This record gives sequence, structure tokens and C-alpha cells, in this order.
Amino acid sequence: MSGLYLGVASFLLLTIVVGLIRIVRGPTPADRILAAQLFGTTGVAALLLLAQGVSSPPLRDVALVLALLAAFAAAAFVRRAWTGGEE
Repeated sequence: MSGLYLGVASFLLLTIVVGLIRIVRGPTPADRILAAQLFGTTGVAALLLLAQGVSSPPLRDVALVLALLAAFAAAAFVRRAWTGGEE
């Protein structure tokens, strides 16, 4: 069963590589932040699958921290985009 977890985690990591293309070529900043959100959610899912696959509970804590960082990054982007970057 751990092989299945590791296989799905590998597939998720490949989707992150595809997201890198969107960040580099994204025509608008909104496309880029959505790709960054993809990194956050996919990274959390991959870490949770790896934690289950290799029986390493500390990876769950890292996944929680990554989820918080992704939420803060999205909030910061929205705030900056909403105000036009003026402080």
C-alpha cells in the first residue's frame, strides 16, 4: 500500500513541474498566483501522502506549515493586487 502512496505523490510532483511552466509563461499575475496556489495545495497533498507512505508523522507537521504559508501568500497577493501595490 505504501507503493501506491509514493506513486500518487510522484504524480503530484509532476503536476508541480507543469505548474512551473505556468508561472514562467503566465500572461497575467493572477495566472501566476493560481499556479503558486497549485504548488501549495499539491505540496501539502504530496507531503501528506509521503508521510503516510514512509510512516513519518513529522511530515504532517511540515504539510500544515506549508498550508499556512500558502494561505498567507494568497492573502498577501490579494491585498497587494486590491490596493494596486501602494502602502
